[in-house]
Amino acid sequence: MKIIVSILVLASLLLVTSSLASATVSDAFGSGAAAPAPQIKDGPALETWCGQKCEGRCKEAGLKDRCLKYCGICCKDCQCVPSGTYGNKHECPCYRDKLTNKGTPKCP
Repeated sequence: MKIIVSILVLASLLLVTSSLASATVSDAFGSGAAAPAPQIKDGPALETWCGQKCEGRCKEAGLKDRCLKYCGICCKDCQCVPSGTYGNKHECPCYRDKLTNKGTPKCP
């Protein structure tokens, strides 16, 4: 009986480990990384691109309207939005370094 339980536990651990490994690989090579804006300097194409990126960035924000506003401002200036809904600002230094007049981070 102990052998059967041990085999089941080992099999479960292998399944969990393999599913986590495949999720990590797909995140590393998927669309998760910050992508620079296409070579658009201004106009509706940049606004559309920033809108899509900021929608993803702000989808879990408590104050979504404010997040979208400031993300849009930062995206237009930097032409870059970090991946994910929080953090990852190292992917876009301009976005990371923008500050308010009080010295706090401007970009969500």
